[in-house]
This record gives sequence, C-alpha cells and structure tokens, in this order.
Amino acid sequence: MSVDVITLGCRLNTVESEQMRQAAQAAGHRDTIIVNTCAVTSEAVRQARQTIRKARRSNPNAKLVVTGCAAQVEPGTFGAMDEVDLVLGNEAKSSPSIWAGFVATKAGSVATNGEVVATKVHVTDIMRVKQNAPQMIGAYAERTRAFVEVQNGCDHRCTFCIIPYGRGNARSVPMGFAVKQIKRLVGDGHSEVVLTGVDLTSYGPDLPGAPKLGDLVQQILRHVPDLERLRLSSIDSIEADPALIEAITSEQRLMPHLHLSLQNGDNMILKRMKRRHLREDAIRFCTDLRAARPDLVFGADIIAGFPTETEAMFDNTLALVDACGLTFLHVFPFSPREGTPAARMPQLDRTTVKQRAERLRAKGRLALRTHLEAQHGTTQPVLVERVADGIARGRIPAYTEVAFPVSGNGPASGAIVDVTITGHEGQRLTGERANEDARAA
Repeated sequence: MSVDVITLGCRLNTVESEQMRQAAQAAGHRDTIIVNTCAVTSEAVRQARQTIRKARRSNPNAKLVVTGCAAQVEPGTFGAMDEVDLVLGNEAKSSPSIWAGFVATKAGSVATNGEVVATKVHVTDIMRVKQNAPQMIGAYAERTRAFVEVQNGCDHRCTFCIIPYGRGNARSVPMGFAVKQIKRLVGDGHSEVVLTGVDLTSYGPDLPGAPKLGDLVQQILRHVPDLERLRLSSIDSIEADPALIEAITSEQRLMPHLHLSLQNGDNMILKRMKRRHLREDAIRFCTDLRAARPDLVFGADIIAGFPTETEAMFDNTLALVDACGLTFLHVFPFSPREGTPAARMPQLDRTTVKQRAERLRAKGRLALRTHLEAQHGTTQPVLVERVADGIARGRIPAYTEVAFPVSGNGPASGAIVDVTITGHEGQRLTGERANEDARAA
C-alpha cells in the first residue's frame, strides 16, 4: 500500500481527496491511510469514527491521518482516538507543503528535520482563510469523470448547518485557473467534468469583476471546446444568475441534471431554517427551466422532521416532490448538530423524524420509477464508467445509471456509446448497445 484515501461526504471531498493522494505520494508518504471526513450530521461523524476504527483493524501498521470537516469541527474527538496518528484541518489538508513537511508516526507528528512535535492535532481557525488556494491535479485515478473545485466555504448561516464552521467563509477560484485545470483534465482523457463547491452558486463576488457562476460556465464551454460534458454538483436555485439560466437552457454540453438545495417544502420551516427561498420560488424555477429545456431532471436535498414541523408542514414537503417534478431525492432525517440554532429548537421525537424520512424516501422511489419508465425505448449517449464480466455500466446525460451487455472487451472506460434503453432494475436502467461505434473519451 502506498497512499489510500477513504472519502466520506460530498463531491468537494472527492476533489480534495485526490489532491491529498497526489500531494502525499509526491512527498514520499508510504503505507498511509487518509480518512477524509464529513460533518453534515451527527451520524456522519459517527460513521467517520467507525471508518477509522475499521481502517486501523485492517491495517495495524499503517500511518492513519484524519482530516475533513469532522476533523475541523471536532479536532479533539479524533485527536483522542488511539487509532489516529495525525489530525489535519481543512486549511492544511490540500497543501503540498504540509504533506512534505510532516510524516505521521505512532509517536505523533514529526517534522522533516526530525524534531518531534508534541501534538498530533494540526487544526487552525478556518474563518481566517480569505482566499482559495486550489491545487492543480492530474488525471483522476480510476475515474472517467473529473471533479473540479471552483468554490469553497459558505457565507450563509442556515440554522441546521455546521458546514460553514468546517469550511469557513465563501471564496472562489479564479476563472482562468479553473479553465486551465479543465483543459488539462480533458487533455488527460476526461470527457466529463463536474464543478464542485460548498455553495456553488455563490461563486465569484470575491474575485476581480465579481463574475457569477454562469459567467464561469460559459467561459469553460467557450474555451474548452473538446469538453464533451459539463455538470454542476449542486446549486441553490434562488442564487442562479441569468447567465447560468441561459447556459442551462441552451448549452447541450451542460448536462440536463440539476441537484437543488431545497431542504423543505413549507414556507414556515424554510423561514426557521433561514433559507433564502420560498416553496413558490422552487416550483417556479423548476417549471420555467423545464419549459425551456424539457429533458431537464431535478434532484434535491430535503430534510425531514425539522424542529417544530407539523404533519401539515410535512405534507407540503411531500407535495413539493410532484410540484417541482423531482426525480432524485437525497433525504436527511433531521439530526441536531451541537452549536447550531436548530439544535436549541423544540425537537420532534426520533420515531416521528425517522417515519417522515421514510415516507419521503418512498415518495422519491415512486418519482424515480416514473423517470426510469419514461426512458424506455429512448436511445441515450452513455459515458462508460466500468466494464466487468460482460456488463458495461455508465450514466446517461440525466445522470441515471445504465447497465448493458457487451461482447469481448467491450468499450473502454471513458468511451461514450449509444445505448437503447429496454427496461430498469432497481434504480438502474438496462439497455442494449445501439451500435458498435464509440467515441474515445
């Protein structure tokens, strides 16, 4: 084993995990496990601890480094774990100089000059970070799509969310750097790129000229003509700027799948969450964009069982699934995070929270099934992600996964092939190769 990175949480963590893997390998680290944690819920922190213990049992002699949002927010929790050799905060984790300067050992953290550092916890005040310091990364190992960080941090203070305290305030990557990174990734063979950030639609006000996310998207599509597919990881619909709307509705290389940060469908709960939109705003956004681009598919983050939520309020959230035409639901049963205002609000009992989350997931399964059935008989360009045992798997532009049989070695990972959809199983479409001509990624 050289450097093994275990990634928990969001797509931004995926980017930073690759940055860390490459930086640690370049610094000469060997037999090292990095656990990149998430802090979005209390359950995420519990899973992080569980993952660390499992990694230590499986690799008793490896160096084990813990980083990410949970490490930033709760450094003492992870520093107290005997399984952990080094805890790095979010400011430090992607810096090549940090990986070059420290080597995790059983005795703690040792500087390159051999001086033993007393503590194994290296977490600084994330709120002091004012600029992004993005790192250029090469081709992603074992991936056909690449994730590019263009924004980090968040200036909003939703009452349920701990993430600003793990990520700091909003800051953006200059457009020129982002375009250069994407050109390099496309040159390395990636045909799909996903733009990521903590609050992606807040991109740009800290940069010269205060560009918007839509400006960045249009610059990428203009200056990287060989990029076949561009995706957005997640957006806040109320912050979508006119240039972004124009790109979504008119640019075919911008994939027709948007994941929305909606969180709830009741206006009173949205107010108590300190969200910046009403349910009517979300419905209007989805309706208007789908009218302009009928192939658009929407997913959403939704919290069930927020404090003070009544049954009637929850019914409004259930109704939002149909009103917005949502297809992919990412459902969170509300989990109070210490240090957030929502944790001090009157809580619902856990049974009610779990039941509402399951009812919402059931609604989501029905919506997904409707979407899957609507694809039957269509022919879709599929980006092949992996081929094994005569079956290729990949994703259509709407991000739905599809599996189809192939002969011989089949198309290579990264190829885009036409597939006729013949059915579905579970959450995945099934199909047959429409022709034998593939475009190399």
